[in-house]
Formats: sequence, C-alpha cells, structure tokens
Amino acid sequence: MDKPFSITLAPPFLTATFAQPQRVLSWSMLRSGMVIANRITWLEVRNADLPADADPFEVIGKRVSDAGLDDAVVLVTSRDIRRHHHHHAPVENVHAHCLTTAGLSNSERVGTRLHMPPPFAGTINTLVHLSLPLTDGAMLEALSIATEARTTAILEADLYRGGKHITGTGTDCIAIASPVSGPAQPYAGKHTAVGEAIGAAAYHATVAAIDDWKTDCAELNKAMRAS
Repeated sequence: MDKPFSITLAPPFLTATFAQPQRVLSWSMLRSGMVIANRITWLEVRNADLPADADPFEVIGKRVSDAGLDDAVVLVTSRDIRRHHHHHAPVENVHAHCLTTAGLSNSERVGTRLHMPPPFAGTINTLVHLSLPLTDGAMLEALSIATEARTTAILEADLYRGGKHITGTGTDCIAIASPVSGPAQPYAGKHTAVGEAIGAAAYHATVAAIDDWKTDCAELNKAMRAS
C-alpha cells in the first residue's frame, strides 16, 4: 500500500499532506484536540528562535502563518527534520503508517522531573495514520497504543538521565489520524488488528528514529572531543 500522505521536506518544515481531510487527535501546540485537517507539519526550531522573553505561541504561530500552513496540525521539534522515519504496518485488512522524528536530549522519566537543563533540546513527534475510521473512543485508545509503542522503543534504547531510566521527553507529541467517513471501528486495543497495526508502525518507526539520534549524538561527541 502506498503512503496515505505525501511527505514534503522544506526546512524548517516537514509536512505530511493527505489527499482528503482526516480526523486528527493530538495535543499539538497549534490545532490541538480533535480536528479535521489534511496536513500535519513539523517545525524545526532552535533555542535562539524562542528567547525567554518571547511568547512561543506567537512566534511559532507567525512562522506557520508566514509559510501558509495555518490549516495544519503543528508539531514543534529541535530535531533535524531531515532525519524523519516512516514505517508501514499491514495487519489483516488494516494499514497503519507512522512518520516520526526523535531526539531524547530533553528526556524525563514519567512521574518525576529532573530539574536539570538538557545539554540541547530534543523531542519525539509522531504521526500515526490508520486506514479505517475510528470512533472518538477508539481514537483515544489508538493514542494510548501509539504512546505505549513509542515508550517501549525508548525503554529498549536503555538510556538514562540523572541515574533514572528515561521513558520519554518533556515535550513529546503524538497525532492520530483516520478517515472522516465510513463505518467507524469502535476499538483499537492490543487484541485488535487496529491496535496491532498502530503499535507495530509506531514502534518500528521510533526504534529507527532513536537509532539515528544515538548515531548523531555519538558523532557529535566524537567531534567535540577532537576539537
């Protein structure tokens, strides 16, 4: 199956565009909650882009508007958007596609806050699209499955900060997308083909993205030692 979205890389934006509007559920910085959208965009930023005295919503909103992306669900990251990863997981008659970027410098362990500034920012931003429509309840369940898959990939990366095994970052975001029309699936749990497909797509894409991030960090550390 071809991707249900086209991918456009035009730094500082990485955009996934659907042929038809989709239902999208996320806690994204712009257009959060349950919305109808045909674009999900990643905006790559640096600390210099968001000075302490600036309103991040105003700064990011202007950059998105200037790029003509006001209709998009916006995911904000400091990760190099060229290092995005896609994975397709077919299960029975269900297809899930995940597009993600991953950086873990801004890491935390759930239930704690380390209160230490990260050496440089990073986050995991994930889009998972399902080929079948979902009810509101199933969209929430799908979001949970994608989060669990992402967290599993992080735990298996065996990374620590402040002596604690990390489980994510302080600024991760996940967007679940599904078609607007058609019979809606009522469940998306791990016992269903829907849940299996979502979990597999999110897990494998996140593993690949984290591997890239670890490689980049190793190369950066090597260059810093050499200098």
